[in-house]
Amino acid sequence: MGDKSTKSCRICSLEIVETEQYCFLNNDNNLMLQFKLLNFLPKIDLSITLNPIACNRCMIAIEDIYEFKQLCIQTEATVRNLRQQGVIKEELQTDNIELSNLHIISDNFLEFNKDVPVCIEEPTKTELYYCYNCNFNTNKKTILIRHLQVRHNGRKPFKCNICDYCCTTKSNIKIHLRTHTSEKPLKCNICEYCCTTKPDLKTHMCTHTGEKLLKCYICDYCTNHMTNLKRHMYKHTGKKPFKCNLCDYCCITKSYLKIHMRTHTGEKPFKCNICNYYSNSTSDLKRHMRTHTDEKPFKCYICDYCSNHMPNLKRHMYKHIAEKPFKCNICDYCCTTKSYLKIHMRTHTGEKPFRCNICDYYCISTSILKRHMRTHTDEKPFKCSICDYCSTTMSGLKRHMRKHTGEKPFKCYICDYCCTNKSLLKAHMQTHTGEKPFKCNICDYCCNSKSHLKIHMRTHTGEKPFKCNICDYYYTTESHLKTHMRTHTGEKPFKCGTCDYCCTTKSYLKIHIRKHTDEKPFKCNICDYCSNHVSNLKIHMRKHTGEKPLK
Repeated sequence: MGDKSTKSCRICSLEIVETEQYCFLNNDNNLMLQFKLLNFLPKIDLSITLNPIACNRCMIAIEDIYEFKQLCIQTEATVRNLRQQGVIKEELQTDNIELSNLHIISDNFLEFNKDVPVCIEEPTKTELYYCYNCNFNTNKKTILIRHLQVRHNGRKPFKCNICDYCCTTKSNIKIHLRTHTSEKPLKCNICEYCCTTKPDLKTHMCTHTGEKLLKCYICDYCTNHMTNLKRHMYKHTGKKPFKCNLCDYCCITKSYLKIHMRTHTGEKPFKCNICNYYSNSTSDLKRHMRTHTDEKPFKCYICDYCSNHMPNLKRHMYKHIAEKPFKCNICDYCCTTKSYLKIHMRTHTGEKPFRCNICDYYCISTSILKRHMRTHTDEKPFKCSICDYCSTTMSGLKRHMRKHTGEKPFKCYICDYCCTNKSLLKAHMQTHTGEKPFKCNICDYCCNSKSHLKIHMRTHTGEKPFKCNICDYYYTTESHLKTHMRTHTGEKPFKCGTCDYCCTTKSYLKIHIRKHTDEKPFKCNICDYCSNHVSNLKIHMRKHTGEKPLK
């Protein structure tokens, strides 16, 4: 029953009174009624109204018309069968047809289920058998019995001897076995495509003709696959019928749920035949294989961007339209994908569902966990094509490549400062605001970056994790160790563009350059003295303070 607001029937256009029953024609529960209506009136357009309704009178009329049509079809089939058997026109009498001769097949005959009586028409001369649960008919009792077992009793007698698959027909099991043997006997006569079934070949042929056989009656969507159409219809209904019994995940197809369940079991049955990559779905494996072939089939029609994954292209397109449709309802964060928003929300909830199986590390996403795992394996898969540098992340490699290209895309809008990555710019901006959010819990030291605080803490702990492999020197930072190693190798990579001077660090070169420019940025706040080096200024200040250096 519907609500009590004024409604009109889509079929007869009459108003439906408050007490009268009606149904929504586009409801999943009324698909059979919709099918019967379209069966005799295929050109009716149900998308004209948002929620087409059928009144009780029209529902009964649809059922009556459909049953009458089926009766006509059955009678015509019987008559044609008799004609094929040589029965002359004058002999076509009701005694030959016996449409009313109905009876119930005995329980001994239907051994598969003794509790379900099935009404079957058994003509004595025509040899046509009709199932009265549906409109199926055949000229063989055995076929009808199998139909009853399979369609109305749920039996699947044909089983695969390799896996757990079972089905209703011998032809289906034959097609399934080709998934094990990789046999694809049906070939396209235009391209090299081959497949296991005729429907797949028919669907493929539509890619050449451009034909799309199935259409959505609500929007303009059309496709060649019934499964795609069913999946699409869920977008209109919002229905997600397949639910995980371990978490809150729900989806629109059984195959999606099956793939999801592997995230709980850890199963990854699909293996790359080139490297050691394993995946929980064929689509992921297919995408991975493109990393070996360097294939990037998804191309942007505005710029030269191309990708090996459709979601990446969709994300990229938002850059052109400057749109970030997914917004956080707690802060100002917005992003281009639903998955990014889901990960971001965990920063508010504190949820860290992904755990390292080696240490106690937890994180908010699989990508972060994957990056963390490389700290245990020491894997650095991203390599520079110019030098020996390699990184654990693609973003790290991109930052490094800017050293070779000289690119500094991140610019300060207050001064002329520019840098190679966003985090450096963020730290720089705090020099303008004076903000130093990271504070030491032992002394009064505070700084504008987490990494600086981490280095500072080593002055309290005495930790010096970076050791020279030639001498006994230890350092608190990797950059200091790198500078020290140049004393062993004699390398002096920083060269003056004016003279032949070269040195081991960028800061030394900067000081040297001031000799050419005569720049003296360090000024005494008592007299007019200025210097190009801070150490010179410190020595000069002792003249004012009377301080004597330690001997």
